[in-house]
Amino acid sequence: MSDKSKKPQKLKARLPRGFVDREAADIRAVNEMTAKIREVYERYGFDPVETPLFEYTDALGKFLPDADRPNEGVFSLQDDDDQWMSLRYDLTAPLARHVAENFNEIQLPYRTYRAGYVFRNEKPGPGRFRQFMQFDADSVGAPGVQADAEMCMMMADTLEALGLKGQYAIRVNNRKLLDGVLEIIGLGGEENTEKRLIVLRAMDKLDKFGIPGVRLLLGEGRKDESGDFTKGAGLDETRIDRVVELLEATKRSAEETLDAIAAVVGNNETAKQGFEELRTIAHLIIAAGYTDRVFISPSVVRGLEYYTGPVYEAELTFDVTNEKGEKVVFGSVGGGGRYDGLVSRFMGQPVPATGFSIGVSRLMTALKNLGKLGQDDVIAPVLVTVMDGDVESMSRYQKFTQALRAAGVRAEMYQGNWKKFGNQLKYADRRGCPIAIIQGGDERAQGVVQLKDLIEGKRLSGEITDNAEWREARVAQDVVPEGELVGKVLEILAAQAEDRRRAKGETTPYDSKPYDPNQEPYSDADV
Repeated sequence: MSDKSKKPQKLKARLPRGFVDREAADIRAVNEMTAKIREVYERYGFDPVETPLFEYTDALGKFLPDADRPNEGVFSLQDDDDQWMSLRYDLTAPLARHVAENFNEIQLPYRTYRAGYVFRNEKPGPGRFRQFMQFDADSVGAPGVQADAEMCMMMADTLEALGLKGQYAIRVNNRKLLDGVLEIIGLGGEENTEKRLIVLRAMDKLDKFGIPGVRLLLGEGRKDESGDFTKGAGLDETRIDRVVELLEATKRSAEETLDAIAAVVGNNETAKQGFEELRTIAHLIIAAGYTDRVFISPSVVRGLEYYTGPVYEAELTFDVTNEKGEKVVFGSVGGGGRYDGLVSRFMGQPVPATGFSIGVSRLMTALKNLGKLGQDDVIAPVLVTVMDGDVESMSRYQKFTQALRAAGVRAEMYQGNWKKFGNQLKYADRRGCPIAIIQGGDERAQGVVQLKDLIEGKRLSGEITDNAEWREARVAQDVVPEGELVGKVLEILAAQAEDRRRAKGETTPYDSKPYDPNQEPYSDADV
């Protein structure tokens, strides 16, 4: 048998592991959400900036892979002059590179925001993807903690703008405070770097395991329900008590929390610096009226090692059901802090900076679960059907379509096999088209078009049982002169919008009495 007789093997369509395709509803939901976030950032005086997806690998800081493992944690490749480049791991390291490279041209403080995808070459799992979107805001060249306080207020205003009033908390701590307490219990110096990280990771598990679980992780270790054992930091009870005392310092008010922190700090200089910065932030929060949204919380531990001062986290406080059927707090949707050393790596001089990042996908999930996103469904296009395929007829259909678009109506002319008209109406049904426009030879000769109200027609088909009811019902099909096509379409779309509004139980003062153009405007007394 010759090679010519062999059938070519079909290419298998495969989505790469850890990646997702996004459909129209999710894309629109993200656009709706990011537009609201962007509006808040702009109101605070921040400007957009965009960096490329790729950076030279050595610019990624702590995520720099080993020379013999260039794809460890990041996706990397070599360019044509053998330099390693990597897909960005976050949006902060590229910003640091951008600032350093353009330092003499930019105006400090440099207040910017940017949204974009970041990439992690890590094992994917449930809810854990290799590509996801972040939305960051940063202020570079702002040394005072008033910049950190403002970031926390901007995070609060962002969540308010997304409809989450009363369902979130912005929690603020300081890495100097944490580092100082670790010095107090004898874990200062480079020789204790690894042990400090173990302690910080244990503290970060407070929300998940509570104080008893954290005590185990600070001590010999903790065994979970499955029997897996996590080795602890190996601290004695006295040192564990000091760490727990800090974790429990969060009180009802900022003043009470600061008093409790002061009792833990003692005379340690590092911890005192962190305490003073937190106290300044607390005063700014009180003065601005944000005490019900932004809280001093010494249990906050941000994971990235480059934070050098205040750290903050945005947490959604309502309950959700996890995969085990348990009620748990939704938790963090973003956070950040001060990173005074990141830009300095390129500069050889101190460059203060602070910023935060929102996890777009996670926040979008929360908003959709609460019904605060994607509720205003995009209306499917009005369909101009095709009855005849000659050039003259097609030209008329195209003219109708463009006239609707010019009036702001979403519209499309059928592009499939026009010879099977039933398929066109099936297509309109599957698309959820609100109206179908029909003009055959007879209608064209009379200069008219048929309009089918597909939404009303679908409702009537389910409710009407005899011809008498059909004659008395709202007309689901109409014939109008070509010149009145656009006006009639707008009228039908308005009626459909009113039906949707009433179905949701929404009312206006005008629902209670008919509109009279000669009447004075409605007042509250009329309702």
